[in-house]
Parts: sequence; C-alpha cells; structure tokens
Amino acid sequence: MATNPPALQRSLFVLSLFYGGMVCIAGVLGNKLVSLGPLSAIGPMLGLEPLAVEAGIFAFLLLVAISSAIAEVHGAKVANRLVQIGFVPLLVSMALIELVLSLPAGAGMDPGRLTAFEMILGQSFRMMLAGLIAYGISQTLNVTIFSLLKGREGSRLLWLRSAIASVLSQVVDTVLFISISFYGVFPIGGLMVGQMATKIVLSILLVPALIYVFVGIARALDGKPAAA
Repeated sequence: MATNPPALQRSLFVLSLFYGGMVCIAGVLGNKLVSLGPLSAIGPMLGLEPLAVEAGIFAFLLLVAISSAIAEVHGAKVANRLVQIGFVPLLVSMALIELVLSLPAGAGMDPGRLTAFEMILGQSFRMMLAGLIAYGISQTLNVTIFSLLKGREGSRLLWLRSAIASVLSQVVDTVLFISISFYGVFPIGGLMVGQMATKIVLSILLVPALIYVFVGIARALDGKPAAA
C-alpha cells in the first residue's frame, strides 16, 4: 500500500526561502564597506586603521541564525542539508551574473551605469571560489558546534550556544575567505585581524537575539509552544 510522503513543516518551508535569499544577496552587499561607529575604534586598539566591515556580514549573520534555528527546531541533519542546498541558489546566481556580464549592453544604457554594474558584480574567480569554500565550511561548522553544545545542555542556554558557534564559524570564515582571496596579493595580517575582531563582536551582539526570533517564528508557524 502506497504511503503519502511526509508533509513539509511550515517553518522549514518559510525559513528555507528566506535562507536562499540571504545566500544570494550576501555577496552583492559585500561590495560595500560600512563603518560601524564605535566598533570602528577596534582597529586603533589593535594598532590598525579604523575598521570597516563588508556589508555582506549582515546577511551572513542571518544565515548563521537561520541555520542554527533550524538545527534547534528540526535537528542538525536537516540544518546541514539546508546548508548544502544553499549552494544551488548561490551557484545559479553566480552563473547568471557571469552570463549577464558576458552579454552586450543595450545601445541605450548609460555608460556610467554600465561601468558601475560591471565593477560591482564582476568578481574574480579567486574571490568566487573563496566565497564558496568559506560559506560551506563555516556554515557547516556553525551547525555542528551549535548541535554538539545542545547535546550537552539540551534546550538550555540557547543564547550562549548560538554565540559560541557563530563566533567560531566567523573566525573560520574570515581566515578562509581572506587567505584564499588575497594571499600573495598584499599583506593580509592586518585585514584579517581587523575583520575577525569586528565579526566576533557583531556575532556576540546580534546572533543570540536573532536566533531567539527565528526559533520563536518557527515554533509559531508549526503551532508549537515557545519553549518546546
């Protein structure tokens, strides 16, 4: 007798759609460096220039929070599968960007706008490869650490588990991306230390609050108690 396939839970459907969007937009936002006010003072404290961080970090921290929330609600196996499926929209968007860049521009397009478009979206193969590697390893590491800590603490200390997993995954992400992208091009020590310090602070400040929001949304969508 044939059995019906299990229904996709509403929270997994909604959060997966959001996750796919953040995967695609993170690389685009990363083309702008933003100053973060008081956090910029971290640079001089480390003997570096005032720090700026690529704006893609905000989308990436949302990815961290979403994958952790799914691990909390649906388990590490589902969360890791989401990370793996995240390569699909990432690779398709990269392929579409390359296709559009290779096509001739329309005669009526403003030259200045065309130059800006090509400058923003025309990343080197080395940087694209760095982004793929850093994404896959750091996101998988985040889910793994978060889930291992849950094995010890159960559902308690959600804020602490999310902060620890996010900080460690962001350190790995920074080391991988900067090393693969820029090693041998210019000295990367100062850039790596500064970016790492800023991302650690942002992870501590933002991710614990974000994961409570996403876990709450997931449980509300599935009709579960807030503290299941």
